[in-house]
Amino acid sequence: MNIESLPINNLPEMGEIWQKTLNWQPTELQENQFQQLYQLIIAGNRQLNLTRITEPEEFWEKHLWDSLRGICPKQQFIPGIEKGKRIIDIGTGAGFPGIPIALIFPNSQVTLLDSTGKKITFIETILSALALTNAKTLLGRAEEIGQQIQHRQQYDLAVIRAVSNVSACAEYALPLVKKGGLAVIYRGTWTQAENESLETAVEQLGGVIELIEEFSTPLSNSIRHCLYLRKVTNTPISFPRGVGIPNQKPI
Repeated sequence: MNIESLPINNLPEMGEIWQKTLNWQPTELQENQFQQLYQLIIAGNRQLNLTRITEPEEFWEKHLWDSLRGICPKQQFIPGIEKGKRIIDIGTGAGFPGIPIALIFPNSQVTLLDSTGKKITFIETILSALALTNAKTLLGRAEEIGQQIQHRQQYDLAVIRAVSNVSACAEYALPLVKKGGLAVIYRGTWTQAENESLETAVEQLGGVIELIEEFSTPLSNSIRHCLYLRKVTNTPISFPRGVGIPNQKPI
């Protein structure tokens, strides 16, 4: 992809908001990488249906800030994430939240999982353009990957955003997480009924709900929730169930 032909729109500089909301600010290099990522996504959007979020401020808030806010509960990044954790982004789509996570934590190893070959191919061009050596793609379905010995209970952290109902998200994520590890489910609204559904699923999958955090986005004041699930025992081998079943027949 020819960077010279990409749009010249610039992302807003949000140093004060980064600091206030995450107790962190990107370096100049990271700012430049975020800008390059934005340009690559906008260019790719012309051929693939990657995102409806294309305006600079909206992209910053709903893709970059949101991706990193999910791994920063209570204004503190998940402990140890900078020291070489194995992370998997389930249903990564256009690369969120996994690519921003990989950009700011170069010592972590991030696997970007998606079932759509065209999106995986596109993400590989992004990783190459950004010279991101600590991230790699994985083509497949979470139900199948979660039963493979090289992936099952091999990750310190699983993140899943804008994918399916909440109990299915838990069933996709927790089998991939090591005992003691964490799964983070990104959500918009949150209801008591969903909470009860999640409690039922998590108990069967070997986890506990450690935290449900509600917060507002800094520009549009949209309500967001992140659900933090701690893996406490091994997930029974019957989970995840076959392709399509977690979504069609929630636990």
